[in-house]
Amino acid sequence: MKRTISAIAILAGSAAAFAPSSAKSSSTTLKAYAEDLPGALAPVGFFDPLGFAEKADENTMKRYREAELTHGRVAMLAAVGFLIGEKVEGSSFLFDAQISGPAITHIPQVPVAFWVLLTLTISTAEQFRARTGWVDPSEVPVDQPGLLRADYIPGDLGFDPLGLMPEDPEEFRIMQTKELQNGRLAMIAAAGFLAQEAVDGKGIIEHLQAM
Repeated sequence: MKRTISAIAILAGSAAAFAPSSAKSSSTTLKAYAEDLPGALAPVGFFDPLGFAEKADENTMKRYREAELTHGRVAMLAAVGFLIGEKVEGSSFLFDAQISGPAITHIPQVPVAFWVLLTLTISTAEQFRARTGWVDPSEVPVDQPGLLRADYIPGDLGFDPLGLMPEDPEEFRIMQTKELQNGRLAMIAAAGFLAQEAVDGKGIIEHLQAM
């Protein structure tokens, strides 16, 4: 009896010893994967002050990167749109040149037909992105929602009309980092534009001209 109890104790102790080691190994592997992603630059390296990566698996990290790229691309368009929209107000052929004022006031001035067309365009683009990057929901395990395709590179939708995508892996990584950095800057810029115009009701171009 004593031998049986001793054997159980030894086995339990062995299991307890191996479990944390396995978890630690998995965590270390994921950390290495995260730190090796494009966009991590010296001297900061992999910047994750809120610890999102610590609670994520590899697929979740890929979805985070997909979300960051998508938001960055939208922000880059938005930042350019702010400046161009305000610069050509009153002189553009669009909407009979009736759109005027700071960019944040343009939204209610735009005809409903434009929003219908824009919604259809965005819906089509999002459907294409979902089909390209995500596994069909009917084939996804219940405990892995939002599963990305194994061979899908976050952000790579095959859209490269100007042929800018490098074939060399290292050059491609550099371009990925450049896009991420520009997208991050654009997200901060777009948020700044929105806040500034909301505070004083003046357009960004007006602010720049007053400097």
